[in-house]
Formats: sequence, structure tokens, C-alpha cells
Amino acid sequence: MAVVYLALGGNLGDREANLRAARERLAQGGIAIARCSSLYETEPWGVRDQPRFLNAVCCARSELEPLALLALAKRIEAELGRVPGVRYGPRPIDIDILLYGDETIATPELTIPHPRLAERAFVLVPLAELAPELRLPGDGRTVRELLQALGETGGVWRVAAFDET
Repeated sequence: MAVVYLALGGNLGDREANLRAARERLAQGGIAIARCSSLYETEPWGVRDQPRFLNAVCCARSELEPLALLALAKRIEAELGRVPGVRYGPRPIDIDILLYGDETIATPELTIPHPRLAERAFVLVPLAELAPELRLPGDGRTVRELLQALGETGGVWRVAAFDET
């Protein structure tokens, strides 16, 4: 069973309800969620002219192979109303696989660690809340070091706990 880190985010509809629904459906799909970060409101990344996002990171255990986990994530996104659109554009839910154990994967469908993880405060801040000393496979730096190297984390605000209640 692999330890995985998943990023959840969205900026359309009831953002918190969408993240909670995604977490619940992941659990129903056999993903054992161990812990989740707080919820963070974040400025859009990529396409700037859109509503703010709500983001969180979850640590879980999965028996699914990486591509099967990706397929589950994409199915859940579709079930929760995500439709193809502008890259980095508005969406009700986004589920990204950040890390899958200590594996490095590079296929046309999936790259792990997530290829833009080190560029995104909206991922690094909640990930650092859960695992600041976690070392990225293939990179060797800790999450804390990546966050420090990023420098600017403005545009990321903790808004609430993301517990099971």
C-alpha cells in the first residue's frame, strides 16, 4: 500500500462542499484518507481572471497503481461536474496526484512528483502543513525547502479546518 499525497481544489459552486465530496468519493473508491491539511483560499494560478480557489492536500494510503488512481481521480472530477475547458481555468473540482510513495513516474498521462509542485504555493503551503520534512523523490529537497525556495506565498490564506465534521 502506497502513501500518496493528493491536492484538491476548485473555484466554482460550493467550493468547500465540492472538496468534501471529492474526499468522500476518494474514500469510497478505496483510498484511505489519513489526514488533510486545512482549507486555503488561493489566488488563481495560470489564468488570473477567475474566482479564487479553495485548496487542500490530503495524505492517504492506496492499493491502486498510479494510473488507476489517476483514472479514479478523473472519474470523480467528472461526477462532480468538471468538464473540459481552458487549461488552468475555472472548475468545480481538481484532484492532482502530487506524490505516490517514493516513486518517480513519467508517462504521457502522468508525472510524479507533480511536475509543477515546486512552483505552486497553493500546493506547497498545505503540503508543508502535513509533511514539512518529506523529501521529494528524485529531487531530494524537503517540502519546507521547496516552500522556502519559492519565497513568495502571498495569495494563500488559511480559512478553516478540513476535518471530518
